[in-house]
Amino acid sequence: MSHNGHHWTARHWTQGDTPAPSEWGPWRDDGPCDGGGTDSGTDTGTDTGSDTGSETGSETGSETGGDTGTEDGGGDPGDPGDRWLTGYWHNFNNGSTVLRVSQVPRAYNLLAIAFADNQPSRPGGITFNLASSELGGYTVDQFKADIAARRAAGGTVVISVGGQNGHVGVTNATEASNFAQSTYALMQEYGFDGVDIDLEHGINATFMEQALRQLRALAGSDLIITMAPQTIDFQAPTFEYYKLALAIRDILTIVNMQYYNSGSMLGCDQQVYSQGTVDFLTALACIELEAGLAPHQVGLGLPATPQAAGGGHQSPSNVTAALDCLATATRCGRFVPPDPWGPIGGAMTWSVNWDATNGYQFANALGAYLGTS
Repeated sequence: MSHNGHHWTARHWTQGDTPAPSEWGPWRDDGPCDGGGTDSGTDTGTDTGSDTGSETGSETGSETGGDTGTEDGGGDPGDPGDRWLTGYWHNFNNGSTVLRVSQVPRAYNLLAIAFADNQPSRPGGITFNLASSELGGYTVDQFKADIAARRAAGGTVVISVGGQNGHVGVTNATEASNFAQSTYALMQEYGFDGVDIDLEHGINATFMEQALRQLRALAGSDLIITMAPQTIDFQAPTFEYYKLALAIRDILTIVNMQYYNSGSMLGCDQQVYSQGTVDFLTALACIELEAGLAPHQVGLGLPATPQAAGGGHQSPSNVTAALDCLATATRCGRFVPPDPWGPIGGAMTWSVNWDATNGYQFANALGAYLGTS
């Protein structure tokens, strides 16, 4: 996980322990965060199962996707028939692959633009600045046209707020209003379908809920709202991300938890599970499901390659195994759901740019499984 600009690995999670650069007790400081939303170090987790990550989409799930968008382009906020394959798109060059929106495989039926910037002169407000110089001269007009074309083909595009280097605070009513109004302005300017909440440096559930409900009032019932909490954010019901997700579940599209850069965490059965395993995905997703999120509101977030994160990478077959385990209690590891939930909402990856370096193995495998290809 990230805390105060550094990555931390947990030996185990204990409520009340705060990451700090002291002796290696429950937390180890893995160094400062970079600007790409994930650490660029090597994988510290291990895969379970026999797949080595070479799967290219031959496996299909027991349930394929439903409607991925409204007739006039873009997506509706989600219903029990929807399956989402979410991918983050880099508005920067971190040495993976520079892509235009038009180059992203359509299997990613939900594309999150990473990231919005805060407005220093308008607390709570956000803006977006296309990094044209880092993206090979990609112009704003080309970017907007690519988003419009993607939406016209049934895809969904949201603006992501936060990431490891993004500091956007919504802590009072004024900031909530500024967030809602500025996000809606970006939706109108660029054609975004909604917003992804990926705030990794603290969140106020009360005022972020106000902001998102104001945004919903402005944008209407087709607004897409996604979230990408870290694993620790759902370790206790008093934590702000946990509270926010439940408070807005009537307007929430999907929560794509980041099952990476985490270390070990408690599952819903109060047992400790290590990142990089199927059990880590299923036992922690169980927390969200038992808390009250609908199955279609729960997604599994994984790095596309070992280089995309500091730890927690898993093969595509592990991800589909976890989805099967949660849905039907098959292909499980040590953790087996006592009462399977049926089809889960989907999967997410950091990122489409990293996936491109690997021949789009994540998109191919998960797109085929979820029916988004």
